[in-house]
Amino acid sequence: MSDTREMLGTADVPTGPMQVLRRGLSLSPALREGLGLTLLLAGLSTVGGAVIPIVVQVAIDDGLGTGTDVDRGLIVRYALLATGAVLLTAVAAYWMRVRLYRASENGLAQLRVRTFRHVHDLSMLTQNSEKRGSLVSRVTSDIDQVSQFLQFTGILIVISLGQIAVATVIMAYYSWQLTILVWLCFVPLVVTLKQVQPRMSSAYDTVRRTVGEMLGVISEPVVGAAVVRAHAIERRTQDRIDHGIDANYRAQVKAQRLVSLTFASAGVAGGLANAGVVVLGVVLGVRGDLTLGTVIAFAFLVSLFIRPVEMATQVITEAQNAIASWRRVIEVLDTPADVEDPGPSGARLPTEAVTARFEHVTFAYPDGPPVLQDVDLTLAPRERVAVVGETGSGKTTFAKLLTRLMDPSEGRVLLDGTDISTVSFDSLREHVVMVPQDGFLFDATLRDNLRYGDLDATDDQLVAALAELDLADWYEGLAGGLDTEVGQRGESLSAGERQLVALTRAYLADPDLLVLDEATSAVDPQTELRATRALEHLLQGRTAVTIAHRLSTAETADRVLVFDQGRLVEDGTHAQLVGAGGSYARLHASWVAQSQLGRDAADADGAGRMSR
Repeated sequence: MSDTREMLGTADVPTGPMQVLRRGLSLSPALREGLGLTLLLAGLSTVGGAVIPIVVQVAIDDGLGTGTDVDRGLIVRYALLATGAVLLTAVAAYWMRVRLYRASENGLAQLRVRTFRHVHDLSMLTQNSEKRGSLVSRVTSDIDQVSQFLQFTGILIVISLGQIAVATVIMAYYSWQLTILVWLCFVPLVVTLKQVQPRMSSAYDTVRRTVGEMLGVISEPVVGAAVVRAHAIERRTQDRIDHGIDANYRAQVKAQRLVSLTFASAGVAGGLANAGVVVLGVVLGVRGDLTLGTVIAFAFLVSLFIRPVEMATQVITEAQNAIASWRRVIEVLDTPADVEDPGPSGARLPTEAVTARFEHVTFAYPDGPPVLQDVDLTLAPRERVAVVGETGSGKTTFAKLLTRLMDPSEGRVLLDGTDISTVSFDSLREHVVMVPQDGFLFDATLRDNLRYGDLDATDDQLVAALAELDLADWYEGLAGGLDTEVGQRGESLSAGERQLVALTRAYLADPDLLVLDEATSAVDPQTELRATRALEHLLQGRTAVTIAHRLSTAETADRVLVFDQGRLVEDGTHAQLVGAGGSYARLHASWVAQSQLGRDAADADGAGRMSR
């Protein structure tokens, strides 16, 4: 668990079971709504089991008498009393569970939504340090474990404790000697539970961690199935999955061994208690200290006492699983969101082309060297800027700081003179949009995916946007039109088509500052032509920053920023930088040479096909 906390950046997660319970209940206020009445109903649900032994004792000792003068009326009255108590118990148990289910589902829905939203508030760095399957398991299976605990295990603890208390009081009324004997039989169990509980807590922490890891190794090859098949790495992938499943299996077995130990201890204690009551009860009966009805009633009471004790041992083990899950959810919620939304009190940006300013900005990952150093520049309104540099030069970091996917370690990023960290997310996302290189699409229709740019857009507005970007010919070629299902991650469309959807989505969002991670770097020539035309319309009247993987983008930009090893080393127009003979000139010359080789190879291939 400590490894997980370090990964998530959480320092003060509660560790003790009661600490976790208190913290968990505080995060879900709905869990406490009407709790008093629910507990009262839980107490009433124990009445039936406690009344029956009393009825048995009275019926035998007073109703049967000597065996010849049976008081049938008394027996009937007590039988009716027992029936009424059982019915009351059933009604109380029904309403208790209805109320419990309603409160727990409301509370856990709050917790699930809150956790999911917080995951999205975490920085990209924090999200990337945690496996996606593990994060998903915290919002799904971990909270499901908490749900089972609250709806089944938690209430059983209350009922079991109530039954133990009621049984103890009635047993003490009948015979204090037998009551002490019963409790002494369960002292070793209490000692065993105290010794085993810390080990059980640690074991279930491992179980929940391995569940998250298992989900991670299973989900990756499902999403990347095409890569697995293309590279024939099915065996290697299966080995990783087998390892994840085996790790979870071993963790589950280790935890269940401890469960078996506690359950067996409870069984031994129960057997000793039953045997002890029979022996000592007969002795006390022979001495005349107990009546026959009392001895038989006591046997019922011992069963009423033993069942909840045995159940409580099972409940405690299930509680360890739930507490481990609850702790993992709390770890996420207590991980600070280092890119925090100022909320309604945050600044709002004006609706106009944005001026962006970097004031001596430096960024470094925790415990790592700076990946961006002392960047100081201003981007003018409606300026088209290309950002170039070799892999690892700091281009993507620059874009993420500009869109506030991360915050600088030093310095400030300003939009229209306002520190970007003080701008509310609503306003920031309304005015600043980033289009990644691989446009992510959701498993829905084309209509739904386009509307992520403008949730209120009508079908006519969507079609008009496609036409304004010169994408009408592509759209009209889709058999389903706006109802076209794009598939999971948009895989029913080509990579280029996904980019066309992403560009249209950005156009509908109508941002003032647009940041693009080279939208045409990995598409076929026909789609590239469409995307280039769409970009011309998209960039008009906006401040635009493009991470340029191909330097043809830099050739047409108003300004080129060249990064090298985290520093801004050159800043100027394409012509100026080529003439300067520096880093950009070398990058451009290399790109031109590679492009020419590619064209020559294509021409040769075409000539060869024609000759054949």
